[in-house]
Amino acid sequence: MNDIKVEVSDLRKRFGSVEALRGASLTVRTGEVTAIVGDNGAGKSTLVKCLTGLYTPDSGEIRIDGEPVQFSSPKHARAAGIETVYQDLALCDQLSVWQNLYLERELTRFIGFPMLRRREMQREAHRLVSDLAVNVPSVNRPVKRLSGGQRQAVAIARGVMWARGMIILDEPTAALGLRETAQVEALIQRVVDGGQTVLVVSHNFEQVKRLSSQVWVMRAGNVVQGVRTDDVTGEELVGLVTGAIPAVSARAGVSNGR
Repeated sequence: MNDIKVEVSDLRKRFGSVEALRGASLTVRTGEVTAIVGDNGAGKSTLVKCLTGLYTPDSGEIRIDGEPVQFSSPKHARAAGIETVYQDLALCDQLSVWQNLYLERELTRFIGFPMLRRREMQREAHRLVSDLAVNVPSVNRPVKRLSGGQRQAVAIARGVMWARGMIILDEPTAALGLRETAQVEALIQRVVDGGQTVLVVSHNFEQVKRLSSQVWVMRAGNVVQGVRTDDVTGEELVGLVTGAIPAVSARAGVSNGR
């Protein structure tokens, strides 16, 4: 069995005179949390947007389960099993938890005209949040009445519901306090324990150390180092991101993670 879920090879993307990606390559292993770190402008967002179909790379290749894919839109990426939770969450405040989980993917039945299968969606939503131990009062509660941590948990749960390949989390706890951050991190760990593959983009190196098994360091549009997280310290990650520590030779025994 191939343990590589996603493989990115020599990805390049230019916007006018700006070369945002300069041959970036990395892999994401099945059933793990993989992290991408880098300073602002390192190319993290561009890489993620290529993985989610928002951008089409100029060259290079993306493979899922060994098969090459070319995403023309986020809908195309979702159809391939890649779900993304962005910082702004993209939740509808006026809708309930279950309605957000099924947003644009509602279950219907046809009886001369389409009818929503409300009870089935509510039942499945309740099962999902219970299985993931998501702390929400009710799946019927409007999202606008939830805390920031609860909203993030709902967004992650929606990713879990629909992902068949990988869930990408873009700065999943950037706007949360310590308690809610801990709750979301616990949810991410439960998601991985359940067999999902997760890619996290984060500026929080302590969080990267807590959550990930593999970390890729980006700088100036390229992936300059890949290491198993247990083989590198937080201080060394900072050095790799800033360039204070040369790539590959950050410390004895650090591998490229491939």
